[in-house]
Amino acid sequence: MALIKYITDIQFDFGAVRLLPDECAKAGIKRPLVVTDKGVVAAGVAEQALAALRGKLPVAVFDETPGNPTEAAVEAALAAYRTHEADGIVAVGGGSSLDLAKGLAILATHPAPLAQYCTIDGGAVKITAAVAPVIAVPTTSGTGSEVARGAIIVLHDGRKVGFHSWYLVPRTAICDPELTVGLPAGLTASMPVAHCIETFLAPPFNPPADGIALDGLERAMKWIGKAVNQGSNREARKHMMSASMQGALAFQKGLGAVHSLSHALGSFRGRTLHHGTLNAVVLPAVLRFNATAESVVANDKMDRLRRAMGLGTDGAVDRFIAQINADIGLPKGLADMGVPESFIDEAIGKAMKDHCHGTNPRVATSDEYRRMLRESW
Repeated sequence: MALIKYITDIQFDFGAVRLLPDECAKAGIKRPLVVTDKGVVAAGVAEQALAALRGKLPVAVFDETPGNPTEAAVEAALAAYRTHEADGIVAVGGGSSLDLAKGLAILATHPAPLAQYCTIDGGAVKITAAVAPVIAVPTTSGTGSEVARGAIIVLHDGRKVGFHSWYLVPRTAICDPELTVGLPAGLTASMPVAHCIETFLAPPFNPPADGIALDGLERAMKWIGKAVNQGSNREARKHMMSASMQGALAFQKGLGAVHSLSHALGSFRGRTLHHGTLNAVVLPAVLRFNATAESVVANDKMDRLRRAMGLGTDGAVDRFIAQINADIGLPKGLADMGVPESFIDEAIGKAMKDHCHGTNPRVATSDEYRRMLRESW
Protein backbone atom coordinates (compact mmCIF):
# COMPACT_ATOMS: atom_id res chain seq x y z
CA MET A 1 0.00 0.00 0.00
CA ALA A 2 1.47 3.35 -1.04
CA LEU A 3 1.05 6.30 1.34
CA ILE A 4 1.26 9.55 -0.61
CA LYS A 5 1.20 12.54 1.69
CA TYR A 6 2.19 16.21 1.27
CA ILE A 7 1.41 18.27 4.33
CA THR A 8 3.93 21.09 4.71
CA ASP A 9 3.10 24.78 4.30
CA ILE A 10 5.90 26.38 2.28
CA GLN A 11 6.52 30.11 1.96
CA PHE A 12 8.94 30.45 -0.96
CA ASP A 13 10.22 33.81 -2.17
CA PHE A 14 12.97 36.36 -1.74
CA GLY A 15 12.25 38.18 1.51
CA ALA A 16 9.98 35.41 2.86
CA VAL A 17 11.85 35.46 6.19
CA ARG A 18 9.88 38.61 7.05
CA LEU A 19 6.83 36.38 7.41
CA LEU A 20 8.23 34.73 10.53
CA PRO A 21 6.01 36.57 13.06
CA ASP A 22 2.87 35.68 11.11
CA GLU A 23 3.92 32.04 10.80
CA CYS A 24 4.71 31.87 14.51
CA ALA A 25 1.21 33.16 15.22
CA LYS A 26 -0.32 30.53 12.94
CA ALA A 27 1.64 27.81 14.76
CA GLY A 28 0.68 29.18 18.18
CA ILE A 29 4.27 30.09 19.04
CA LYS A 30 4.50 33.06 21.40
CA ARG A 31 7.98 32.49 22.89
CA PRO A 32 10.24 31.02 20.22
CA LEU A 33 13.69 29.57 20.74
CA VAL A 34 15.82 30.14 17.65
CA VAL A 35 18.02 27.09 17.00
CA THR A 36 21.01 27.81 14.78
CA ASP A 37 24.80 27.45 14.69
CA LYS A 38 27.74 29.79 15.14
CA GLY A 39 28.61 29.81 11.45
CA VAL A 40 25.15 31.04 10.48
CA VAL A 41 25.37 33.65 13.23
CA ALA A 42 28.84 34.78 12.12
CA ALA A 43 27.67 35.09 8.51
CA GLY A 44 24.92 37.49 9.62
CA VAL A 45 22.19 35.22 8.27
CA ALA A 46 20.63 34.39 11.63
CA GLU A 47 20.29 38.12 12.27
CA GLN A 48 17.85 38.41 9.38
CA ALA A 49 15.50 35.98 11.09
CA LEU A 50 16.01 37.58 14.49
CA ALA A 51 15.35 41.04 13.05
CA ALA A 52 11.96 39.83 11.82
CA LEU A 53 11.06 38.60 15.32
CA ARG A 54 12.50 41.29 17.60
CA GLY A 55 9.99 43.68 19.06
CA LYS A 56 7.16 41.33 18.17
CA LEU A 57 7.93 38.20 20.19
CA PRO A 58 10.27 37.45 23.11
CA VAL A 59 13.02 35.39 21.53
CA ALA A 60 16.09 33.50 22.76
CA VAL A 61 18.89 31.90 20.75
CA PHE A 62 20.62 28.53 20.94
CA ASP A 63 23.62 28.60 18.57
CA GLU A 64 25.56 25.52 19.73
CA THR A 65 24.45 23.17 16.94
CA PRO A 66 27.45 21.01 15.94
CA GLY A 67 28.33 20.00 12.38
CA ASN A 68 26.56 16.69 12.95
CA PRO A 69 23.76 17.17 15.51
CA THR A 70 24.14 15.05 18.63
CA GLU A 71 21.95 13.81 21.43
CA ALA A 72 24.07 15.88 23.82
CA ALA A 73 23.42 19.04 21.77
CA VAL A 74 19.68 18.32 21.81
CA GLU A 75 19.83 18.08 25.59
CA ALA A 76 21.71 21.39 25.77
CA ALA A 77 19.08 22.99 23.55
CA LEU A 78 16.37 21.57 25.82
CA ALA A 79 17.94 23.39 28.78
CA ALA A 80 17.85 26.65 26.81
CA TYR A 81 14.25 25.96 25.77
CA ARG A 82 13.17 25.51 29.38
CA THR A 83 15.13 28.51 30.64
CA HIS A 84 13.37 30.70 28.07
CA GLU A 85 10.03 29.02 28.85
CA ALA A 86 9.70 28.59 25.10
CA ASP A 87 6.62 27.17 23.45
CA GLY A 88 8.03 26.55 19.98
CA ILE A 89 11.15 26.49 17.85
CA VAL A 90 12.40 28.50 14.89
CA ALA A 91 15.22 26.56 13.22
CA VAL A 92 17.57 28.73 11.15
CA GLY A 93 20.42 27.08 9.31
CA GLY A 94 21.39 24.00 7.38
CA GLY A 95 20.26 20.45 7.93
CA SER A 96 22.12 20.15 11.22
CA SER A 97 20.18 22.96 12.89
CA LEU A 98 16.89 21.79 11.41
CA ASP A 99 17.45 18.21 12.53
CA LEU A 100 18.53 19.28 16.00
CA ALA A 101 15.34 21.36 16.25
CA LYS A 102 13.28 18.25 15.50
CA GLY A 103 15.10 16.32 18.20
CA LEU A 104 14.37 19.20 20.58
CA ALA A 105 10.71 19.19 19.50
CA ILE A 106 10.51 15.60 20.75
CA LEU A 107 12.25 16.09 24.10
CA ALA A 108 10.41 19.35 24.83
CA THR A 109 7.20 17.36 25.23
CA HIS A 110 8.25 13.70 25.59
CA PRO A 111 10.23 11.96 28.34
CA ALA A 112 13.96 11.40 27.89
CA PRO A 113 16.10 9.77 26.65
CA LEU A 114 15.96 10.82 23.03
CA ALA A 115 17.41 7.49 21.86
CA GLN A 116 14.18 5.63 22.57
CA TYR A 117 12.44 7.45 19.70
CA CYS A 118 14.84 6.45 16.89
CA THR A 119 13.28 4.71 13.92
CA ILE A 120 15.58 1.70 13.70
CA ASP A 121 14.66 0.68 17.26
CA GLY A 122 10.93 1.02 16.64
CA GLY A 123 10.66 4.34 18.42
CA ALA A 124 8.71 6.23 15.75
CA VAL A 125 5.38 5.10 17.24
CA LYS A 126 6.30 6.82 20.52
CA ILE A 127 6.41 10.25 18.87
CA THR A 128 3.04 11.94 19.28
CA ALA A 129 1.22 15.05 18.14
CA ALA A 130 2.40 16.70 21.37
CA VAL A 131 5.78 17.59 19.77
CA ALA A 132 6.71 21.26 20.06
CA PRO A 133 5.90 23.22 16.88
CA VAL A 134 8.83 23.91 14.55
CA ILE A 135 9.18 26.56 11.86
CA ALA A 136 12.12 25.84 9.57
CA VAL A 137 14.18 28.51 7.83
CA PRO A 138 16.83 26.81 5.67
CA THR A 139 19.95 28.81 4.88
CA THR A 140 21.50 26.30 2.47
CA SER A 141 20.28 24.34 -0.52
CA GLY A 142 21.10 21.14 1.26
CA THR A 143 19.19 18.45 3.10
CA GLY A 144 15.64 19.67 2.53
CA SER A 145 14.90 18.91 6.18
CA GLU A 146 12.51 21.88 6.20
CA VAL A 147 9.85 19.77 4.43
CA ALA A 148 10.79 16.29 5.65
CA ARG A 149 9.49 14.11 8.44
CA GLY A 150 12.92 12.89 9.56
CA ALA A 151 15.98 14.00 11.49
CA ILE A 152 19.43 12.41 11.72
CA ILE A 153 21.18 12.64 15.09
CA VAL A 154 24.28 11.05 16.60
CA LEU A 155 23.39 9.31 19.87
CA HIS A 156 25.47 9.07 23.01
CA ASP A 157 26.44 5.50 21.99
CA GLY A 158 27.95 6.73 18.70
CA ARG A 159 25.19 5.57 16.37
CA LYS A 160 24.02 8.05 13.74
CA VAL A 161 20.31 7.28 13.47
CA GLY A 162 17.08 8.61 12.05
CA PHE A 163 13.98 9.85 13.83
CA HIS A 164 10.84 9.79 11.68
CA SER A 165 7.28 10.91 12.25
CA TRP A 166 4.74 12.96 10.33
CA TYR A 167 4.45 14.98 13.54
CA LEU A 168 8.05 16.14 13.02
CA VAL A 169 7.32 17.89 9.74
CA PRO A 170 7.80 21.63 10.39
CA ARG A 171 4.55 23.57 10.58
CA THR A 172 5.94 25.96 7.96
CA ALA A 173 9.04 26.00 5.80
CA ILE A 174 10.20 29.52 5.02
CA CYS A 175 12.37 29.13 1.94
CA ASP A 176 14.01 32.48 1.31
CA PRO A 177 16.72 32.23 -1.38
CA GLU A 178 18.03 35.61 -0.21
CA LEU A 179 19.49 33.85 2.83
CA THR A 180 21.73 31.71 0.62
CA VAL A 181 23.06 34.42 -1.68
CA GLY A 182 26.79 34.82 -1.23
CA LEU A 183 27.24 31.83 1.07
CA PRO A 184 29.68 29.06 0.04
CA ALA A 185 27.76 26.69 -2.22
CA GLY A 186 30.23 23.92 -3.03
CA LEU A 187 29.56 21.72 -0.01
CA THR A 188 25.78 21.77 -0.35
CA ALA A 189 25.20 22.15 -4.08
CA SER A 190 25.60 18.43 -4.76
CA MET A 191 23.06 17.41 -2.10
CA PRO A 192 19.90 18.12 -4.12
CA VAL A 193 21.36 16.05 -6.95
CA ALA A 194 22.06 13.04 -4.71
CA HIS A 195 18.72 13.33 -2.93
CA CYS A 196 16.63 13.62 -6.08
CA ILE A 197 18.43 10.69 -7.71
CA GLU A 198 18.27 8.34 -4.75
CA THR A 199 14.65 8.92 -3.82
CA PHE A 200 13.65 8.56 -7.51
CA LEU A 201 15.41 5.18 -7.66
CA ALA A 202 13.78 3.92 -4.45
CA PRO A 203 11.35 1.13 -5.38
CA PRO A 204 8.08 2.17 -3.63
CA PHE A 205 5.23 3.25 -5.95
CA ASN A 206 4.75 7.01 -5.74
CA PRO A 207 4.45 8.71 -9.15
CA PRO A 208 3.98 12.24 -7.68
CA ALA A 209 7.23 11.86 -5.74
CA ASP A 210 8.99 10.57 -8.86
CA GLY A 211 7.83 13.59 -10.83
CA ILE A 212 8.89 16.01 -8.10
CA ALA A 213 12.31 14.36 -7.82
CA LEU A 214 12.93 14.38 -11.59
CA ASP A 215 11.95 18.03 -11.89
CA GLY A 216 14.21 18.85 -8.96
CA LEU A 217 17.08 16.97 -10.58
CA GLU A 218 16.59 18.72 -13.91
CA ARG A 219 16.48 22.07 -12.12
CA ALA A 220 19.66 21.27 -10.15
CA MET A 221 21.57 20.13 -13.23
CA LYS A 222 20.72 23.36 -15.04
CA TRP A 223 21.73 25.69 -12.23
CA ILE A 224 24.38 23.94 -10.12
CA GLY A 225 27.30 25.41 -12.06
CA LYS A 226 26.10 28.98 -11.69
CA ALA A 227 25.19 28.46 -8.03
CA VAL A 228 28.73 27.29 -7.29
CA ASN A 229 30.65 29.73 -9.49
CA GLN A 230 28.43 32.78 -9.16
CA GLY A 231 27.50 32.97 -5.50
CA SER A 232 25.41 36.12 -5.93
CA ASN A 233 23.34 34.74 -8.83
CA ARG A 234 19.86 35.04 -7.37
CA GLU A 235 18.15 32.96 -10.03
CA ALA A 236 20.59 30.08 -9.50
CA ARG A 237 20.17 30.23 -5.73
CA LYS A 238 16.39 30.17 -6.12
CA HIS A 239 16.38 27.07 -8.31
CA MET A 240 18.90 25.20 -6.16
CA MET A 241 16.81 25.92 -3.06
CA SER A 242 13.78 24.56 -4.90
CA ALA A 243 15.70 21.45 -6.00
CA SER A 244 16.71 20.84 -2.39
CA MET A 245 13.14 21.20 -1.19
CA GLN A 246 11.84 18.93 -3.97
CA GLY A 247 14.28 16.15 -3.19
CA ALA A 248 13.08 16.12 0.41
CA LEU A 249 9.41 16.26 -0.60
CA ALA A 250 10.06 12.98 -2.42
CA PHE A 251 11.81 11.42 0.59
CA GLN A 252 8.59 9.73 1.64
CA LYS A 253 9.40 7.08 -1.00
CA GLY A 254 12.49 6.23 0.99
CA LEU A 255 16.18 6.52 0.26
CA GLY A 256 18.83 3.83 -0.07
CA ALA A 257 22.45 2.73 0.07
CA VAL A 258 23.84 6.25 -0.46
CA HIS A 259 22.29 7.33 2.81
CA SER A 260 22.84 4.10 4.73
CA LEU A 261 26.54 4.51 3.92
CA SER A 262 26.70 8.27 4.55
CA HIS A 263 24.92 7.89 7.90
CA ALA A 264 27.36 5.15 8.90
CA LEU A 265 30.41 7.08 7.73
CA GLY A 266 29.13 10.25 9.36
CA SER A 267 29.25 8.55 12.76
CA PHE A 268 33.07 8.41 12.61
CA ARG A 269 34.26 10.14 15.77
CA GLY A 270 37.68 11.12 14.46
CA ARG A 271 36.37 14.20 12.65
CA THR A 272 33.18 15.87 11.47
CA LEU A 273 32.35 14.52 8.01
CA HIS A 274 29.93 16.59 5.93
CA HIS A 275 26.79 14.61 5.09
CA GLY A 276 26.29 16.06 1.62
CA THR A 277 29.89 15.45 0.62
CA LEU A 278 29.66 11.84 1.78
CA ASN A 279 26.52 11.41 -0.32
CA ALA A 280 28.24 12.80 -3.39
CA VAL A 281 31.38 10.70 -2.97
CA VAL A 282 29.59 7.34 -2.63
CA LEU A 283 26.83 8.10 -5.16
CA PRO A 284 28.69 6.91 -8.31
CA ALA A 285 29.46 3.49 -6.78
CA VAL A 286 25.88 3.09 -5.56
CA LEU A 287 24.54 4.03 -9.01
CA ARG A 288 26.63 1.28 -10.57
CA PHE A 289 25.32 -1.17 -7.98
CA ASN A 290 21.68 -0.16 -8.56
CA ALA A 291 21.77 -0.02 -12.36
CA THR A 292 20.76 -3.68 -12.75
CA ALA A 293 18.11 -3.75 -10.02
CA GLU A 294 14.84 -5.22 -11.25
CA SER A 295 12.74 -2.20 -10.27
CA VAL A 296 15.21 0.15 -11.98
CA VAL A 297 15.39 -1.83 -15.22
CA ALA A 298 11.64 -2.57 -15.41
CA ASN A 299 10.73 1.11 -15.10
CA ASP A 300 13.47 2.51 -17.39
CA LYS A 301 14.68 4.58 -14.47
CA MET A 302 18.25 5.02 -15.69
CA ASP A 303 16.96 6.33 -19.02
CA ARG A 304 14.67 8.75 -17.21
CA LEU A 305 17.61 9.94 -15.10
CA ARG A 306 19.68 10.49 -18.25
CA ARG A 307 16.93 12.64 -19.78
CA ALA A 308 16.57 14.73 -16.62
CA MET A 309 20.34 15.20 -16.50
CA GLY A 310 20.61 16.13 -20.17
CA LEU A 311 22.63 13.05 -21.11
CA GLY A 312 22.40 11.02 -24.30
CA THR A 313 20.91 7.55 -24.31
CA ASP A 314 24.34 6.00 -23.77
CA GLY A 315 25.54 8.47 -21.14
CA ALA A 316 27.09 6.95 -18.02
CA VAL A 317 25.25 8.51 -15.08
CA ASP A 318 27.86 7.39 -12.55
CA ARG A 319 30.75 8.95 -14.49
CA PHE A 320 28.76 12.13 -15.05
CA ILE A 321 28.16 12.48 -11.29
CA ALA A 322 31.85 11.87 -10.61
CA GLN A 323 32.71 14.66 -13.05
CA ILE A 324 30.28 17.05 -11.36
CA ASN A 325 31.90 16.26 -8.03
CA ALA A 326 35.31 17.10 -9.50
CA ASP A 327 34.05 20.26 -11.19
CA ILE A 328 32.69 21.72 -7.94
CA GLY A 329 35.83 20.80 -6.03
CA LEU A 330 34.63 17.96 -3.81
CA PRO A 331 37.15 15.43 -2.42
CA LYS A 332 38.20 12.66 -4.80
CA GLY A 333 37.19 9.96 -2.37
CA LEU A 334 36.69 8.89 1.22
CA ALA A 335 40.42 8.76 1.88
CA ASP A 336 40.72 12.44 0.97
CA MET A 337 37.97 13.16 3.49
CA GLY A 338 40.02 11.52 6.23
CA VAL A 339 38.07 8.27 6.62
CA PRO A 340 40.57 5.59 7.75
CA GLU A 341 40.44 2.09 6.27
CA SER A 342 40.22 0.76 9.80
CA PHE A 343 36.69 2.21 10.00
CA ILE A 344 35.34 0.22 7.03
CA ASP A 345 34.13 -2.81 8.99
CA GLU A 346 32.35 -0.66 11.56
CA ALA A 347 30.78 1.46 8.81
CA ILE A 348 29.49 -1.63 7.00
CA GLY A 349 27.94 -2.97 10.18
CA LYS A 350 26.17 0.33 10.81
CA ALA A 351 25.00 0.62 7.19
CA MET A 352 23.41 -2.83 7.40
CA LYS A 353 21.33 -1.62 10.37
CA ASP A 354 20.45 1.81 8.96
CA HIS A 355 16.81 2.67 8.27
CA CYS A 356 17.67 3.40 4.60
CA HIS A 357 19.25 -0.02 4.03
CA GLY A 358 16.03 -1.84 3.20
CA THR A 359 14.64 0.70 0.71
CA ASN A 360 17.54 0.53 -1.76
CA PRO A 361 16.54 -0.98 -5.13
CA ARG A 362 18.92 -3.85 -4.35
CA VAL A 363 19.37 -4.74 -0.69
CA ALA A 364 23.14 -4.88 -0.31
CA THR A 365 25.13 -7.56 1.46
CA SER A 366 28.10 -6.67 3.61
CA ASP A 367 30.44 -7.71 0.78
CA GLU A 368 28.57 -5.45 -1.66
CA TYR A 369 28.82 -2.53 0.75
CA ARG A 370 32.52 -3.24 1.06
CA ARG A 371 32.89 -3.09 -2.73
CA MET A 372 31.00 0.21 -2.92
CA LEU A 373 33.23 1.69 -0.23
CA ARG A 374 36.36 0.46 -1.99
CA GLU A 375 35.16 2.02 -5.25
CA SER A 376 34.58 5.28 -3.35
CA TRP A 377 37.99 5.36 -1.74
